[in-house]
Amino acid sequence: MDKWQCIPCGYVYDSAEGDAEGGIPAGTAFEDLPEGWVCPICGVGKDQFEKMG
Repeated sequence: MDKWQCIPCGYVYDSAEGDAEGGIPAGTAFEDLPEGWVCPICGVGKDQFEKMG
């Protein structure tokens, strides 16, 4: 599963873990996150994340 990092704050979205606080179940791919999903740390949108290599 992929990991995506928030550019402004460094939070890492791990699709294997999801975002329990945001109601996103484990196994949810970054591409499948709802359009309104934001970083749980700093609140920026998905466009401010980059895929980790």
